[in-house]
Amino acid sequence: MMAEALGWLGVPLGIIAGTLRGSAPFLFVSLGECLTEKSGKINLGLEGTLLMGAMSAYGISYLTGSPWLGVLSAGVAGLLFGFIHGFLSQQPRVNDVAVGIAMIIFGSGLAFFLGKPFIQPSAPQLPTLDLGAWSQSPPVQAALQISPLFLIGVAIAPVMQWFFRSTRWGLLIRAVGDSPDAARAMGVSIYKVRLLSIMAGSFLAGIGGASLSLYYPGSWSERISSGQGLMAVALVIFAKWRPMQCLYASLLFGGAQAIGPALQSVGIDSYYYLFNASPYILTLLIMVITCSPKRTLTGVPGALGRTNESRL
Repeated sequence: MMAEALGWLGVPLGIIAGTLRGSAPFLFVSLGECLTEKSGKINLGLEGTLLMGAMSAYGISYLTGSPWLGVLSAGVAGLLFGFIHGFLSQQPRVNDVAVGIAMIIFGSGLAFFLGKPFIQPSAPQLPTLDLGAWSQSPPVQAALQISPLFLIGVAIAPVMQWFFRSTRWGLLIRAVGDSPDAARAMGVSIYKVRLLSIMAGSFLAGIGGASLSLYYPGSWSERISSGQGLMAVALVIFAKWRPMQCLYASLLFGGAQAIGPALQSVGIDSYYYLFNASPYILTLLIMVITCSPKRTLTGVPGALGRTNESRL
């Protein structure tokens, strides 16, 4: 609507607005996956966690009338899924990828089953922060209506970066991820550190689901995640396992997602589906570029690197 009101000048504004609205799920899921992978494990099941978080948030918000209780329930749902994933993935002869796929199927199936009663009802949405009140232009005001969850995610990124660099727990997680044998020799429980890391990462992913159902697009449906949980894995690789880079990469993915709607609003419909596929094309390009056997991944936790080498 804002691009339509301003013509071509509204296209950049529409992309900015879409970036601020659509990057929150990418941000929370990528930060959660970054935390998980720093401990030396990979969680491909975050797509199921994202869906379960979105359904839990919407359902609790509808039943209680409090969207913030919905956000909390989404985090708790993610926490529980993280516990299941962390327990199963650390059993002998269990493959991380297989567990992740199983968790996608389990999480999406459970969310679809429990969420059927909430497809039609309208749940209370999260309040927005109107940062565009200074402007007299309605399109600018609409573009600068920001979710508080987005600002929370922006705040978490530098805190997490500091956490990994400057705190004892952060250094323990990095030690477990880079050299499990050395950490074990220091008396560190690899199982506990990885379990807690996976649970905390899944908690963040669940909150990412809440931003989908309680802010943008602000509804609950079975296709609401559109593969964003899986794209977060490529996003973390692209960000080189750095939380601040995850923030920048999330904004990039959110902006790519906003290109199609912004161009459609000025009458460009010919390549609408191609532009809507921008985040997926970007994901494929990142995977092709970063996963070349001739390239060395900078910042990859040592445990993940050894796992990849053994599979090759």
